[in-house]
Amino acid sequence: MKHFFSILLFSVLTQVFGQDHYLNFSHLPALPPNTGYAEQPGLAGAYIGTDDGVLIVAGGANFPDKRPWDGGAKVYYNEVFLLKKGKAQDYVWERTETKIPLAAAYGGAVPTAKGLLCFGGATKDPVVSESWFIDYNPSSDKLEIRPGPPLPVALSNFAFSKLDGQVFVAGGTSDVGGFSKKIFLSLDVSSPDMANWKWKNLPTWEGAPRSFAVGASQSDGADNCFYLFSGRNVKENGEVDLLYDAHVYLPKRQEWSRISDGQDKAFPVMAGTAFPLGANTIAFASGANGELMQKQRELEQKIVRLQSQFDQGHGNERALYQAKQKLLEHLRKHPGFGHEVLGFNTITKKVFTLAALQSTGQVTTTAVQWGDRFVVPTGEIRPGVRTPEVLEISLKKDVKRFSELDIVVIVIYFLILSWMGYVFSKRQNDTDDYFKGGGRIPWWAAGLSIFGTALSAITFMAVPAKTFATDWSYFVFNMTIFLVAPLIVLLFIPFFRKLNVATAYAFLENRFSLGIRLIGSVSFIVYQIGRMGVVLFLPSIALNVVTGIDIFVCIALMGSVSMLYTLLGGIEAVIWTDVMQVLVLLGGAVLSLVLIGAKVDGGFAAIVETASVNHKFNLVDFTFSLKQPTVWVMLIGGVFANMCTYGTDQTMVQRYLTTKTENEANRSVWTNAFLVIPSTILFFFIGTALFAFYRSFPQELNPTLQNNDAIFPWFIVSELPQGVSGVLIAAIFAAAMSSLSSSMNSAATAYSTDIHFRFGWTKNRKPLKVARMATFIFGLSGTLSAFIMASMDIQSLWDVFQQVLGLLIGSLGGVFLLGMLTVRANTKGVLVGIGISILVQVLVAFYQPVHLLLYSATGVISCFITGFVASLFFQGKS
Repeated sequence: MKHFFSILLFSVLTQVFGQDHYLNFSHLPALPPNTGYAEQPGLAGAYIGTDDGVLIVAGGANFPDKRPWDGGAKVYYNEVFLLKKGKAQDYVWERTETKIPLAAAYGGAVPTAKGLLCFGGATKDPVVSESWFIDYNPSSDKLEIRPGPPLPVALSNFAFSKLDGQVFVAGGTSDVGGFSKKIFLSLDVSSPDMANWKWKNLPTWEGAPRSFAVGASQSDGADNCFYLFSGRNVKENGEVDLLYDAHVYLPKRQEWSRISDGQDKAFPVMAGTAFPLGANTIAFASGANGELMQKQRELEQKIVRLQSQFDQGHGNERALYQAKQKLLEHLRKHPGFGHEVLGFNTITKKVFTLAALQSTGQVTTTAVQWGDRFVVPTGEIRPGVRTPEVLEISLKKDVKRFSELDIVVIVIYFLILSWMGYVFSKRQNDTDDYFKGGGRIPWWAAGLSIFGTALSAITFMAVPAKTFATDWSYFVFNMTIFLVAPLIVLLFIPFFRKLNVATAYAFLENRFSLGIRLIGSVSFIVYQIGRMGVVLFLPSIALNVVTGIDIFVCIALMGSVSMLYTLLGGIEAVIWTDVMQVLVLLGGAVLSLVLIGAKVDGGFAAIVETASVNHKFNLVDFTFSLKQPTVWVMLIGGVFANMCTYGTDQTMVQRYLTTKTENEANRSVWTNAFLVIPSTILFFFIGTALFAFYRSFPQELNPTLQNNDAIFPWFIVSELPQGVSGVLIAAIFAAAMSSLSSSMNSAATAYSTDIHFRFGWTKNRKPLKVARMATFIFGLSGTLSAFIMASMDIQSLWDVFQQVLGLLIGSLGGVFLLGMLTVRANTKGVLVGIGISILVQVLVAFYQPVHLLLYSATGVISCFITGFVASLFFQGKS
């Protein structure tokens, strides 16, 4: 163990950290010529996307012979180009024999399960409503073109994006060179049956009609949304208004809201490209502010006016010639469509410069994600001038260098924890010491340990991240502990103390049967192994993002140190290290809040003002809805969730059994409850303060962060002084390990007491050795589960884990209430209640009739009611 620990510390010291930038720019092979041409000048308005690993560029338009100002004619194409890996693993373009149905451009294209769906656009003559699929088959290396659902109206030059299985289309023009429209459409492409794919008309935004706008999909911190930016409003009388406003559509509520009225010209991205970056950023790889276009339009109108006068015989030929020359000079010297990549954070609502392009931006094209990078193929770089280049944008994680002082602080912290485990190991004489601390734990230490166990590293990062992204509506959820604490003190603790049990599940055998006890205990153990994996893995993701320390090193370091002091010192070491870790955690949080306030101009007064203006202090929503996070959901969900956590979870129940008296156990519960108030305010306000800070300094927030949980750690390592960063990162480790050690010891307690000792296995082995071996096995299992999660898709893995195991855990609260509140409940009835509760939870998870926070309530209520009713049919049969 010592050698392993030393290797881990050396790994941290020798990590290689990245450089301070977010995007890397390079180029893929340029687009080859169309049939019949020796060169490819580039294509504007092509249908661009991916399908089965290949990049597709189809259709498009250009001026192949001469520039438009020299009399060149625009040509539309129907050819399809594929970019794919060759035999030498290099990228190669292929011009296919298969062609799209129309020579068209300026439509839209999105990937679907049926292939790349292309829709709308313009041809040489009319604007079209047709759509078709470009389906690439990698096994046969062939393309198939099939018809798709047509748009309800002919449309081109619109904004579009795909979001959660739906395609959204906004604005556009209905004829070549025509006026802009105010139209908003959606197409659900998630159904496997294409007969269900029907375009729908949706409510439109509060603003002007527009074409050449930019659409993008991204999360607003709470929900995935469709964003609409910029564009121009071409009116029926020929006048053109340049638009710089922005709007957002929330599909869940079918509502639009305005982000900007455009007065500050924050979004000069007309005809540009955009793609989602990280958790809450939209990157604009190009875009035009329209001012040069407006000047060009004024010159063209002047020429038309002078030409008309000249044709009528009273014009000035020299003035007409000079106007034409001025237009040519304007077009030839056009600087292009910008050299900046702009970023927009959907939470702070701030625009900032994200990166600088090496060449001018490409408009009238589409930025698409291809694997782990984004590509912007071909497009227009100046009016009438295309490019065949394919811009490749890859992400570079921006990690800050840990100083030697930071590393020393963290190492010292780990050494102190290990030393505490060694000290308390000398007091472990039997399993009563190991599992109950010999009844030596003072009430205030047990209370701090309960608090530390509930406040994991996920909470340390997730609560500030939640208030950064939304508001204080979840505050009520935390406060429900005061509604639950009397129930714990008056009902649950007396039961457990009177029976003098080592685990909560021993009560279930006394009240019902061994089988019910085993269901509860085994469910708890399996759940804790998975929980340990999550508690280890999720903080490791954030720490990896912001420090560069390898995820596996973070997992192994936290897992091994926690295992070391828990294995040696038992529950006593767990509780006293919890006490120290709570002090480090809260002290670090207070320190960080003070430092955030010092960095924001105007201090805390400015933070409060910024948060108030942006409605960040919203506490309650009295709307009567069980699907949204309303005050009713918070109250009901909080009561049942806290009842299950503090009343039936062994990690909590075990603390109640470590004090000398029942009165001290009660005081430990109230200690935890009263600590919740200042800690909730503290962590909620940290998130609000981070919002104010990054609204003031938008360029300081790493836009590549894939999860908002990394925002607080990012601030710690990027903004705080050396040494202080180490203390606060140690606080994150502390928060993780306080929950981790509790899970290890409690799982070992449940196994040893409910299974191993209960069945009298290995009677010749000392019970204390069995307990320590169980701690080691479960600690190792939890660490391995974190390694597995690090190697897989954590989102799908954790979702499945919660849905499967959470179904059973949620029903256990109902089982305990049946045992404590009723005399008629019996084993068979309880088993029926558990089964029906699981079925109810499956249906609730599938159909989602209520908010996620109410899942504990549905589990407890369904189990209690059905278990009680079923027991009435089995009276005398248990």
